[in-house]
Amino acid sequence: MFNIVLVEPEIPQNTGNVVRTCAATGCRLHLVRPLGFEVSDKYLKRAGLDYWHYVEIVYYDSLSDFLDKTKGARLFFFSSKARRAHSEAQYREGDFLVFGKETAGLPEELLLAHAEDCVRIPMRAGVRCLNLSNSVAVAVYEALRQQDYAGLSAAGELHRLHWE
Repeated sequence: MFNIVLVEPEIPQNTGNVVRTCAATGCRLHLVRPLGFEVSDKYLKRAGLDYWHYVEIVYYDSLSDFLDKTKGARLFFFSSKARRAHSEAQYREGDFLVFGKETAGLPEELLLAHAEDCVRIPMRAGVRCLNLSNSVAVAVYEALRQQDYAGLSAAGELHRLHWE
């Protein structure tokens, strides 16, 4: 299992979509306050549909609270400013994949302090960044690919049976 961290997410639909990704992949979701919405927000709930009960969610009061409580853990900070591509990192079960808020990303001082742990998702020049929930999905599935999708069902086997 991987840990997905959203630092100060602002858009409820993005967080709801991340809930769905976490439910589908078995990842734990960590939300760092302040949040730009109420957890009861109808858009957040609608985007997550009925997946909420599949996801363990951990809340933190601030970024410093999160960093204090995860000392010693392997953290990967996703930023369009990073030099290393996300696919160059070697992920292990239990790693934390950390994403910043939609409008500003992660704080620059955090990125500078952890430069060796920063990764980016490659994209065309001139494009600011991917949507937050899309970035999480890209990152999680790369980490899972490196683990040979451990713990995920072989749904393809079921589909082949229906086609034969």
